[in-house]
Amino acid sequence: MIFQQILLDIFLKLNNERTVASAYHLLRGKRSGQTIQDVGIFSLHCYFSVLPKLSRKTFDEFVEKLIAAGYLHMEETGYYTLTASGMTQAQQGAPCTFAGWHYRGNEHIFYARLSLIVQALSHQSAHIKAFIPIQRDEAIQSFVRQFLVRHQYQSGALQVLLLQEITNSLQTLTVTEEQRELLINRLTGVDLPGFTWQQLANQAGRTEMDMQLLYISALHQWLEQVAQYPYLADIAQQLRIEMPLTESAYQTAKLFEQGFSLEQIAYRRNLKQSTIEDHFVELAMNDVTFPIEYFVKQEELVQVQHTVSTYATKKLKVLREALPHLSYFQLRLALARGGN
Repeated sequence: MIFQQILLDIFLKLNNERTVASAYHLLRGKRSGQTIQDVGIFSLHCYFSVLPKLSRKTFDEFVEKLIAAGYLHMEETGYYTLTASGMTQAQQGAPCTFAGWHYRGNEHIFYARLSLIVQALSHQSAHIKAFIPIQRDEAIQSFVRQFLVRHQYQSGALQVLLLQEITNSLQTLTVTEEQRELLINRLTGVDLPGFTWQQLANQAGRTEMDMQLLYISALHQWLEQVAQYPYLADIAQQLRIEMPLTESAYQTAKLFEQGFSLEQIAYRRNLKQSTIEDHFVELAMNDVTFPIEYFVKQEELVQVQHTVSTYATKKLKVLREALPHLSYFQLRLALARGGN
């Protein structure tokens, strides 16, 4: 099953150094300092916020299936260990790819816009003026109205040109035929309601969760390529997150750019120094131009990388014991930059 394989891939990357809850917070896109740092330290960008509505009950049920299959051993503390068979299975990798760090659920906005546009154009072509919109969200409806007017939909040309873009772009995607059909079958037109997840799952002989993951993966890859298609690019506007900082980290970054020190920023913002350190770790993870050498020398970065390789761990406690001359903050910075 796709979701179970994704969980195994996450657990493999976490290297038995976090609790299973870390994977849950990652998939939901929790904006805590710990989860954000885990993304950078363990190179988990692709999975961040892939399933923002995932319930803990559903997550725990899948973890139990991994335990029952003999892939995972759980401890009372919440920590886990991949078994030998679990390691073998996990090393097969995930069956599909994601770009969660850059979209964080925004892929659903793209498809909601597209589906309503397709529905509207379908009815316009059939000379049907009134219909029940497939999307009820007012922001989506407002965007679609502006899009249709902006591209002079009444001339009839938009229907042809958008169809060409959809067809051509989907043909070039490096996804399976099943994923292409998923993207099409979810669309709604005149007398052609989109398939439900249950219908799609029954047809494919898969779980609804796996169908949704295939769909999200295909959407991410589609969004990564729409820039060369004017209409699709317009529909996808402002959805890709280029500098994915939390708002608080962004404010810290601005002060740092103005020349304020870590201590001065903490004072000015009335925040704990540890919080500002979290922000700097976030900056090191996301911005390759961030001057990490201000806090950690190049030779110290090399020492951290060597120690991580030697001990096969990214546990701060182990690294601190091996490199006592470096603070936890410096170690976290080095790990964040190393995982980028």
